[in-house]
Amino acid sequence: MAERPVVLAGEPILRQKSKRIKRFGPSIEALVADMLDTMRAADGLGLAAPQIGVSLRVIIIEMPPQRDEEGNEIEPAQLYVYCNPEIIKARGEEEDDEGCLSVPGYVGTVTRAAFVTVKGQDTKGRKIRTKAQGLLARAFQHEIDHLNGILFIDRIESPEKLRRIEAEQGAL
Repeated sequence: MAERPVVLAGEPILRQKSKRIKRFGPSIEALVADMLDTMRAADGLGLAAPQIGVSLRVIIIEMPPQRDEEGNEIEPAQLYVYCNPEIIKARGEEEDDEGCLSVPGYVGTVTRAAFVTVKGQDTKGRKIRTKAQGLLARAFQHEIDHLNGILFIDRIESPEKLRRIEAEQGAL
């Protein structure tokens, strides 16, 4: 479809709670296609609709393919598209670095649940559920935070846990 500009920190839409999707169909599918184009062009791992200026509860996450020691793909990339996502279970705790396409040039150490179960709907309104751990669990929490007006920098416990980085490093 089309790559859209990423909304940067400081824009009011990133601090608003997004609206639930009640009507599914071609407009939601077109939004997801634009989100995918935008996320891939920015070399991101995930994106929430507010990050492209749309206040709807839609997130996408694309986990990279798994590779063996020789670099051969052993598992393809995995795409998660969620409308109206909710974390229904969370347990454990782990600390790791996060970045964000809406906060370019920075990473920060954030504590998140180690395991989550997420429920929501696909682009046709059908119920879906995912159990996630590690990076995928972190990505779900990060993107769902966007739908609630929360940025990863809000979750950083102390200023020394936020660092400036070079532009070529990835972001969630």
